[in-house]
Amino acid sequence: MVQLNFCLGLCFGLSMTMIIQVFNVTSTFKDFYLRNIKPEDWNNTDNTACKPNTQSDDRLRKMEKELIHMRLQSANDSQFHQDNDAIAKQLFKTVRIACWILTSPQNLDKKTIHVKNTWTKRCNVVVFISSQTNDSFPTVGVNAKEGRQHLTTKTMKAFKYLYDHHLGDADWFLKADDDTYVIMENLRYFLSGEDPNKPLYFGQRFKPYLKQGYASGGAGYVISKEALTRYGQRGFENPSMCRNNTGHEDVEMGRCLQNLGVVLKPSLDALNRTRFHCLTPETYIGNKLPGSMKDFDVENGRAGAENMSDYTISFHYVTPSKMYDLEFFIYHLRPYGILNMPQKLNLAA
Repeated sequence: MVQLNFCLGLCFGLSMTMIIQVFNVTSTFKDFYLRNIKPEDWNNTDNTACKPNTQSDDRLRKMEKELIHMRLQSANDSQFHQDNDAIAKQLFKTVRIACWILTSPQNLDKKTIHVKNTWTKRCNVVVFISSQTNDSFPTVGVNAKEGRQHLTTKTMKAFKYLYDHHLGDADWFLKADDDTYVIMENLRYFLSGEDPNKPLYFGQRFKPYLKQGYASGGAGYVISKEALTRYGQRGFENPSMCRNNTGHEDVEMGRCLQNLGVVLKPSLDALNRTRFHCLTPETYIGNKLPGSMKDFDVENGRAGAENMSDYTISFHYVTPSKMYDLEFFIYHLRPYGILNMPQKLNLAA
């Protein structure tokens, strides 16, 4: 009986010690979040179509940096993956894409570095366009002022830079913001069925202002080599074709391309589902698009997972930490026992 009481007492003591330790750990995390996050930090909704979210404050940015460091460490497990990526590698060679990222000096360490660390590594060419040249990042300065009212000027000059310096390096030319996330393999797969020698461009199609509409700047849009050639030869220095100092960037670039005979084509998949998205993944998956989206989107603001392509290309307003979340979910997470059967592709070329 004494031995039994001793054993029971020992087990009870150990159990209480473990409970106390768990409680202490839980309290530590609870205290950390209570010290660092105010209730209003969680309320970051937006009721207008594709309008920028409020910037995180210094406390949230500090926390994001800590989370990003942890994710960078945990995501470096490619040695465990034995993926058959022959198709993706072949498309990398045959569907060449030059990516240019619209950014600013104040965003380099806050946003742009995380774009550089994630999806842009899969571009054939990547150029970061800013108002100032930064040789160490590096960025290309295009002699334009900062501010939303100057984005059209930056965009027009950026495409001219791509025409002057990279026309022969790629077949397609992608514009994206420094908070856009692009799945490059899916973009190449989509473009593999299109001809870069035709005047074409693709993105999330918006319908007001222009006869053929225009592609959302935040969701990212991609123009063909022929489209860029027409712009460089006949558009950039012709204000009757391309106005470079007024209006919204995506509208004015759409007007310019329309004037040059460049066609904005649909980008839906075979099941009529969307590929380009001007808001966050959770906004689309949760079917929480603002009501004003129906006034803009050619697809009338369709959302929900059932309306999103399995080969989705882009999302917008992706925070730095979510850039790494998407990297993990897309390129690392695997459901065991489910094999992804790749499409057939002629790899002899």
